[in-house]
Amino acid sequence: MDSLRGRFPGEPEYLQAVEEVVGSIADVYDRYPAFDAQNLLERLCIPDRVFTFRVSWVDDHGKVRNNMGYRIQHCNAIGPYKGGIRFHSSVNLSILKFLAFEQTFKNSLTTLAMGGAKGGSDFSPRGKSDMEIMRFCQAFVTELWRNIGPDTDVPAGDIGVGGREVGYMYGWYKKMAREFTGTFTGKGIDFGGSLMRPEATGYGNVYFLLNMLATRGISLEGKRVAISGSGNVALYTAQKLLSLGAKVVSMSDSDGSVVIADGLTADDFEEIFELKTMYRGRISEFAERHPDRCVYYRRERPWRHVAADIAMPSATQNELDGDDARALLAAGVIAVSEGANMPSTPEAIREFQAARILYAPGKAANAGGVAVSGLEMAQNAQKVSWTAEEVDAKLRDIMADIHAQCLKYGTGTDGYVNYVKGANTAGFLKVARAMMAQGVI
Repeated sequence: MDSLRGRFPGEPEYLQAVEEVVGSIADVYDRYPAFDAQNLLERLCIPDRVFTFRVSWVDDHGKVRNNMGYRIQHCNAIGPYKGGIRFHSSVNLSILKFLAFEQTFKNSLTTLAMGGAKGGSDFSPRGKSDMEIMRFCQAFVTELWRNIGPDTDVPAGDIGVGGREVGYMYGWYKKMAREFTGTFTGKGIDFGGSLMRPEATGYGNVYFLLNMLATRGISLEGKRVAISGSGNVALYTAQKLLSLGAKVVSMSDSDGSVVIADGLTADDFEEIFELKTMYRGRISEFAERHPDRCVYYRRERPWRHVAADIAMPSATQNELDGDDARALLAAGVIAVSEGANMPSTPEAIREFQAARILYAPGKAANAGGVAVSGLEMAQNAQKVSWTAEEVDAKLRDIMADIHAQCLKYGTGTDGYVNYVKGANTAGFLKVARAMMAQGVI
């Protein structure tokens, strides 16, 4: 870690992600002297390659705009690089390196043949017209298309990149490469997408939560669940929870949070779903329509304002800190299952684990999205389409298998399951064995 801090100063998110993994796998790593003989850990922490480029595009007023673009190809030891593309003003090299590093272990946990990658830009689609977004996506792919492909690197969506953006990027890639392949996932159903892909991360998180609760004989029905975010992951998490009889008591976006003490009704959910997906509105608009039933907290996450049994942070990295964790524990939270990537700070994780509650890191709990992306790649390769029921059944099985791996490597002598250690160890060992077998490359 000292070496990495000296080599990559000013990259706190990346160093945070690496330190969490290194700290949790140290004892396992030390059991295999051959790993150290080939300096495997350092090799695994540093990306294979990093692409950085300028993206110039023209807005609706004819003005030339410039953004930064990135693609981090972290590790392809077990399969082609695979990971999302994020468009958000906060995007920088540190954030994308941490995401690509996490993606490597997450993809390993799915047992599918996918390496780890991530990409994006500090461009924000918010407030832009469809034509501006299309022009930006095309300019972005113009710089990237030579370095991606169905057996090389398969991007997908992430924050700020939904079906619209994936469609624009795939269309331009197809034109530039002159081929119709499964190079992007999250595509539209009409041109190679998979059923259940939009739902996969949220549904998968709930399936992982159900497996965790089952280890303690706890039912989800009637439980009060606090969710952050109101994007794709949060929305489908809420949808699945409601279908299983849980109460969703909060949602949020970058402007603030809404807390609904009695829980969302089915009609409430449909209103929020339509607001966020069709009109790209703000969660405050829902609060304004229902002032008698909910409270809106401007510029705040929901964690210090909810009475909940379960928390499912599904917005962004480091959104839940130590004070938030202590507030949730005081409110009676018994389980935390992460829908976002690294949403809990190290201090928050320590609080959850010290309290011996069920805590699942994102690399395990939110792996359902990339798992179904892997299934989309398989369907594209075979030129077939599976039914929603088939994909959902495979997703359930994959999440159950990931949970089983966490139990195998994370169960302590006292019976407490350290899901962080379990997920990191299982993901690491598969990648490490593949790297050892392939030599120093």
